[in-house]
Amino acid sequence: MPSPYMCRIGTYMAIELKSVTLSAARALLRPLVGLLIKSGVSWKEFADVAKTSFVEVASDEFGIKGRKTNIARVAILTGIHRREVTKQRELLEQSQLPEPTYLNSAQRVLSGWHQDPDYVEASGAARDLPVTGPAPSFADLCNRYAGDMPATALLKELRAVGNVAILQSGLARAESRVYIPHQLDPSKVLRAGSVLSDLGRTVVHDLTCGAREPLRFERRAENDRIHPEHLPAFRAMLEQEGQALLERVDDWLTKHETPAEAPSAIPLLRLGIGIYHIQNDSYRGPKS
Repeated sequence: MPSPYMCRIGTYMAIELKSVTLSAARALLRPLVGLLIKSGVSWKEFADVAKTSFVEVASDEFGIKGRKTNIARVAILTGIHRREVTKQRELLEQSQLPEPTYLNSAQRVLSGWHQDPDYVEASGAARDLPVTGPAPSFADLCNRYAGDMPATALLKELRAVGNVAILQSGLARAESRVYIPHQLDPSKVLRAGSVLSDLGRTVVHDLTCGAREPLRFERRAENDRIHPEHLPAFRAMLEQEGQALLERVDDWLTKHETPAEAPSAIPLLRLGIGIYHIQNDSYRGPKS
C-alpha cells in the first residue's frame, strides 16, 4: 500500500503536469487565436468547437481494447455532462467537416507535372502544355492526378495563386511546384489547420509513445541572437534548401506509392514531412 508521502508526491506531479500542459496549450493557442480573431470568430464559437473536439477525441482515442469510448467514460474524461456528450456525438455523426480539396488536387497535379515522364522535358523541367486536348495537356494531367476535380476550375485556381501562367502562345506554364492558396482564403485556412494537426500529432506522439515505439522525427534549428539584416538571406537559404529537400521527399513518396488498383484490404499510411520558418522578436528595444 503506498505511503501518504508517496501519494502526496504523485498528486503534486499530476498537478504540475496539468499546469505545464495548460501553459503549453496557451502558447499553442496564441497564433491560433490571432487567426480566429482575424476571421471574425468569437471566443464562444471557439469554445463550442473545443467542446466538440474534446468529445470527438475522447470518443475515438480513449476507448478500451480499440472500442469506441462509451458516453459515461467520455463524460469522466472531459468533465462534460453525459447529456451534452450525447448531443455532441450526434452532431459529430451528422456533420461532415470540409476537406482541403484544392490543396490535395492542386499539389498532386503540380507534383505530376514535375515528375511524370510524359510531362517533363529532357532537361528535367516541366513542359509547357496546351490547356485542352490529348496527352500531354493540362486537361489530361488533371485526369491523371486530380480525381474528379474539373480541369477548368483547377486551372483557374492555380493561375490565381501564381502556380500557372498562360503564355501568349496559349500554352500553360508551371511557375511553381508548391501550391499555397491566397492569404485567409478558405482553402489556405483549411491547409493551416492540417499543418497544425500534423505537427501536433507528431509532438504528442513523441511525448506519449511507449519505450519500444520509435519516435517520429521532429527537430528545430534556431538562434535568438540574429540581426534582422540577415533575414532576407535566411529566407532565400530556407527557400532553396527546404524546397530541395521537400522535392526529394516528394519524389521518394511517389516512387513508393501504392497503385490505385491495389486491393482495398491493403493497409495504407499517410507519410510525409513538414518544414516551417521560425521567427519571433527576442528583443524589442528599450522601454520608453
